[in-house]
Amino acid sequence: MDITIIIELIATLFLGGLIGFFLSKSSLNKFRENLINEAEQKARAIVKESELKAENTKQEKMLQAKEKFLELKLQHEEQINQREKKMLESEKRIKDKETKLNEELHQNNIQKKQLDLAIQENLIKADSFAKKQEELKLLHIQQVEILEKISGYSAEDAKAELVETLKQEARTKAQAQIQAIVEEAQLNAKAEAKKVIIQTIQRVGTEQAIENSVSVFNIESDEIKGRIIGREGRNIRALEAATGVEIIVDDTPEAILLSCFDPVRREIARLSLHRLVTDGRIHPARIEEIVTKTQHQIEEEIIEIGKKTIIDLGIHGLHPELVKIVGRMKYRSSYGQNLLQHSREVANIAGILASELGLNAKIAKRAGLLHDIGKVPEEESELPHAILGMQWAEKFGENPTVVNAIGAHHDEIEMKTLIAPIVQVADAISGARPGARRQVVESYIQRLKDLENAALSFDGVNTAYAIQAGRELRVMVQSEKIDDQRASQLSFEISEKIQNELTYPGQVKVTVIRETRAVNIAR
Repeated sequence: MDITIIIELIATLFLGGLIGFFLSKSSLNKFRENLINEAEQKARAIVKESELKAENTKQEKMLQAKEKFLELKLQHEEQINQREKKMLESEKRIKDKETKLNEELHQNNIQKKQLDLAIQENLIKADSFAKKQEELKLLHIQQVEILEKISGYSAEDAKAELVETLKQEARTKAQAQIQAIVEEAQLNAKAEAKKVIIQTIQRVGTEQAIENSVSVFNIESDEIKGRIIGREGRNIRALEAATGVEIIVDDTPEAILLSCFDPVRREIARLSLHRLVTDGRIHPARIEEIVTKTQHQIEEEIIEIGKKTIIDLGIHGLHPELVKIVGRMKYRSSYGQNLLQHSREVANIAGILASELGLNAKIAKRAGLLHDIGKVPEEESELPHAILGMQWAEKFGENPTVVNAIGAHHDEIEMKTLIAPIVQVADAISGARPGARRQVVESYIQRLKDLENAALSFDGVNTAYAIQAGRELRVMVQSEKIDDQRASQLSFEISEKIQNELTYPGQVKVTVIRETRAVNIAR
């Protein structure tokens, strides 16, 4: 900035000199003076302005330097404060560690002193205990000698008897514990199975009809009985020969009994009699004609029943011979339970069980429907019905899973798929339902007696009662001979004996009842 001012001043003076050189001396002097004055004024103004600018620049630089200094000072102070803070924190941590170590050392010193005292006390006690132990041994030997003299038992004999007593007590307690564990395991293991089975039973509702081997044919009047019998009984003989059914005409008013173990034959005889009585022409030739027509009608009806059944159950692709066998189930019974109704129910239950377990419900239904086809043979067979049904199913091209389920539902063969136990369970549910099947009275009574006798064979049992169709056994015991622990053990032993020695459907609940009565009479 100063160099520029000087250059301008020199240029101005040079110009003034030139101008004065060319002008006249007087004019030049005057003009020169004016120029000089003017140049001097400009020079002074420029110098003054330069000085002001320099001063301002100096002030600005000083202010900037002060600000920078203050900023650096603040940063430095902040760094110092942070370092001091960290140092204080480090000092605090060190002091805390020193305090903690001092406390631990103090505590360790206290524990060491206590341990030393305890060791000294234990040494003293050990010496005392050794002396007392020696004294106890001597006393024990003296007591054993005294007891041997009083009881007449040697120490070995007494030990053996004590061991035997302890074994008996341990066996009793272990038996009770085993029973509790078994009951808990059964509850836990059967929880889901019961849930699935109960849901299945609730979703299946069917009516059970008890059938027998006799059908009753009602007639309007007893005069028709003579026409049915015919001259010297020829009509009734022709009817029995054509149908294979025994026709009983007795004093029963307005009724004729048809007796045969084959329900199909009974149905053919019943329908034939109905047609003959309605037509009015009853003679051997007409009887044979009507019976033949009725047989064809029943065969067609059997096929229609089979088709309707598989359509209702949603089963497809069944062989025509199997369809015919399914239809014949309508005229068969098992323990008084209609076989077709039973098979339909087993199919529905098996399908629901399979669905609940995430298996193929269609295969399960198919196996459930066909599981008892071996019970309707046209000719007698020595094979079990499960094996016979399995052979038929295999012959007519059924699925191997269905074939195995049919053959294994009574454990004649090994179960190879999960469908087989499902069909077996469904069969048991359908057949074991109260009222579903009949039993011979004698065998039923004998089974109840066997249950009661199994309980009465144990010592301390007073009486036993089989109730709920043999599904529960209540045992009354003598309270002075049987305590609570023995009652629990006795219940387990009776249930084991029933399970190992007797044959029974479902399960038998054994309840042991022990009670004490105090009776007084006020007079």
